[in-house]
Amino acid sequence: MLARSAKRFAGETPIGRKRRARKMARVLAETHPDAHCELDFETPLQLAVATILSAQCTDKKVNEVTPIVFKRYLSAADYAAADRMEMEAILRPTGFFRAKTDSLIKLGQALEERHEGVLPHTLDELVALPGIGRKTANVILGNAFDVPGITVDTHFRRLVNRFGWVHEEDPVKIEFLVAELIEKRDWTMFSHRIIFHGRRVCHAKKPACGACSLATMCPSYGLGPTEAAPAAKLLKGPRARELAIQVGLDPDLVPAAAIATPDVP
Repeated sequence: MLARSAKRFAGETPIGRKRRARKMARVLAETHPDAHCELDFETPLQLAVATILSAQCTDKKVNEVTPIVFKRYLSAADYAAADRMEMEAILRPTGFFRAKTDSLIKLGQALEERHEGVLPHTLDELVALPGIGRKTANVILGNAFDVPGITVDTHFRRLVNRFGWVHEEDPVKIEFLVAELIEKRDWTMFSHRIIFHGRRVCHAKKPACGACSLATMCPSYGLGPTEAAPAAKLLKGPRARELAIQVGLDPDLVPAAAIATPDVP
């Protein structure tokens, strides 16, 4: 099945790939109308902090910790002057808490020194700040400043390779290659939809191929189970049964336990 799927797209032209990519993007918009940034925040600085804390940590766990963080540290100056041991104790549940503490203190100091305590809203300025790489910068730009950005996380990288849009592992190269396929105005929401699909349907170890709305357009169809029952059991998230209905499957095939929000980094 997998070999047959891959063969269908073997001779695809660049124009054909772009058309397929945009069609898949439209289907993803229909599949995941609830897609959004799953980190809780109210200000650009809060989003920057939450995104830094999300490294090697689930969004769910970050959202449990950030209310404490945001109440204790209200401004860049607060982060700059933070007591290291106190902050480490607060951040411990997110993992790598010493490195994250270091990043947040240095971020606060840099914002105070270079930007009068205000988070900048250009890619070049953001990536020059401690703890903020290109992925984090694009998350901030797209969700806090409405500047279109493509967020290449582990789910995004996995899926666009499986889709045959790219054959690349470097996040920056992937970002530029996908930017040529998808219209700029859609970059931010498209990134959320890809990440939602990766967490809920196209899992790393065993994708739910038989319950995927992109099945007919994907060269990796068959990598996971294609039969209805085993595929439906792999669906995750609060809309798991709706996802099954969308592709014509019996929603009762989705176990109740799967409907919990995916606890995936």
